[in-house]
Amino acid sequence: MNYFLLTDNLLRHDHLRMRCLRAVQSLNLPDCYLGAGFLRNAIWDSLHDKREMTPLNDVDVVYFDRDDCSPDTEQQWQHRLSHLVPEIHWEVRNQARMHLKHGHAPYASCGDGIARWVEVQTCVGVRLEADDHLHFFAPFGLEENWSLRVSMNPDFPQPEVFRRRIANKHWLTLWPELRVK
Repeated sequence: MNYFLLTDNLLRHDHLRMRCLRAVQSLNLPDCYLGAGFLRNAIWDSLHDKREMTPLNDVDVVYFDRDDCSPDTEQQWQHRLSHLVPEIHWEVRNQARMHLKHGHAPYASCGDGIARWVEVQTCVGVRLEADDHLHFFAPFGLEENWSLRVSMNPDFPQPEVFRRRIANKHWLTLWPELRVK
């Protein structure tokens, strides 16, 4: 099964997610993706045959700009996105500085940061290219997202953080068919 085509089709039929992708595309941020729950939750909703998508608590936008690591710049991007799609709570983070938060060596790219998020299924990103092609970043593959499993990222081996996130985000209540690996 081609999980990239399956995910592409899923996103293209989601009006709100496509608006978000177009809004982020319009900013021309360097090495940029919409990541984590934006993609993961859409897949899990589909697997649970939800008639309505689970509301997005926030939309994570990640980019990589080593020349401007100011949190103020991230806030400016969030503000611009809030004007473009006001019903979304935007979280914009430059992965060029996020290694400090997690105690990692400096990241070399946006993908390098995404690949170190807590859960394998969260380590995903998507962006809309100028030719309307959806470009996915999934270092563990998208099959993991379609497997109904939640597993700890071996590059973020912190079981307590992993368990706490699953509990705090109520994933097993929202998507009861998920299995923790």
